[in-house]
Amino acid sequence: MKRSVLLLGTAFVAACASSSGSHGQRAGQPVEFFAVSVEAPQEWAARGVAGVPTSADWLSQFHDAVMVDLVNEALTNSPTLESRAALVRASKAFARAARSQRRPSVSASASAGVTSTSNNFGGNSDRSTDGTYGIGLDASWEVDLWNRIGSGIGAADADLVASQADYAAAELSVAAQTAIAWINLNEALAQERVAVLTFEARDRVRTLTERRFQRGLADALDVRTARSALAGSEATIAARRQLSGEAARRLETLVGRYPSAEIQAPAEIASLEVITPEGNPALLLSRRPDIAAAEARITAAGLRAEQARLAMLPSLRLTASAGTNTTEISDLFDPEQIAANLIAGLVQPLFTGGNLDAQRDAAVAQAESAVANYAAAALDAWREVENALAADILLANQEDAQARALEEARLAEELAERQYTSGTITIFNLIDAQTRRLNAESLLVSARASRAANRVAYHLALGGGLPTGTGSSQSVIMDTPKNAALRGRS
Repeated sequence: MKRSVLLLGTAFVAACASSSGSHGQRAGQPVEFFAVSVEAPQEWAARGVAGVPTSADWLSQFHDAVMVDLVNEALTNSPTLESRAALVRASKAFARAARSQRRPSVSASASAGVTSTSNNFGGNSDRSTDGTYGIGLDASWEVDLWNRIGSGIGAADADLVASQADYAAAELSVAAQTAIAWINLNEALAQERVAVLTFEARDRVRTLTERRFQRGLADALDVRTARSALAGSEATIAARRQLSGEAARRLETLVGRYPSAEIQAPAEIASLEVITPEGNPALLLSRRPDIAAAEARITAAGLRAEQARLAMLPSLRLTASAGTNTTEISDLFDPEQIAANLIAGLVQPLFTGGNLDAQRDAAVAQAESAVANYAAAALDAWREVENALAADILLANQEDAQARALEEARLAEELAERQYTSGTITIFNLIDAQTRRLNAESLLVSARASRAANRVAYHLALGGGLPTGTGSSQSVIMDTPKNAALRGRS
């Protein structure tokens, strides 16, 4: 049997011989990107104080165990969180894929076929058919000369950190939305209760007016007016019940239930203490997961810009292959039949029609965009906290003034009802007094609900934790080795 020859070859292909200095000039200088924003003061402008350390158990101030249970239920069943969790898993897979580029890749192949040969001797045609079999093994490995692959791995790690921070931000958002939806449901039911009480009061006026009419103490106009006011209050009940049903269905959707408007609520809104400012503007940037995500995206974009720059430098790839092709299956794995090649290639990009330059410029521009997005996110975070702090003061004043207005409106309604009974005022005066009481009570409910919702928004703006015992995902942000470096402000 004829012995096969094992071939070992090494080929170095370079478009041009260049020094390391010319390589840097060819690829351009590295560009560094940092998370920068407006300089943060040490205290909140709305209160003029730096604030106490932030508290995780922010739901406890509402003294509402049902609210806590609903938040837990929402965090367990939320499709939004399921979607975010899937994106985190995808980012982890992309990070693994990026790391795999530093390892050799090996592929195997197998083939089988038929070769037909025609022989013609002395006018006689003879055709022979032979089977052909082959196997092959190919391997390749790129040496990361300039850390181009390493930059891609770092960018994938930063993307993972960003996706984890996005998950934590979504978790906080779901918790806050659920708490606010519970507040809104209680407000809607409280407003419905006010409408029912108004209906009952106006029904009493109608009864009283009809009796006075029968005794000749009131005319038909008073009766018609009383009945019209009663019908109007009945329409208000229907409108309030519609809003209550919508609020219930929204809450049920958030917690993962079928929206059947069957959830029960006491129609009570907690009276809150004066807000205590927490943290300070500088610390805020180390707490909010959306800021962490923005910082990670700056890191990822910067590394991709560096990767695009390094792509303009020479790359070294080692390849190896081994295979055989025979007509006998028994010879398929015979070492003497196998031929092998080993090739090392050094390739320097010379002319790509501007493609690599364009990719580098695009990556740099995307990194600059990420820096600008970070600055915008920081400003939005500060604005949200300052708005919540300022709003709490005004809403507290509004709640106090509205409570006093309601007390006076109730006393005025009682006085008007007595005076109407005695015939000293008209029915229009009584209905006007009832309307003022209705409006005052409705506005007080709205003020308390707005203040409660603002308190939730305040803790959401602070990037507060999840005090519900379901396992806050704030810790999930920190589960990668490079995250501490990526979030240098923490």
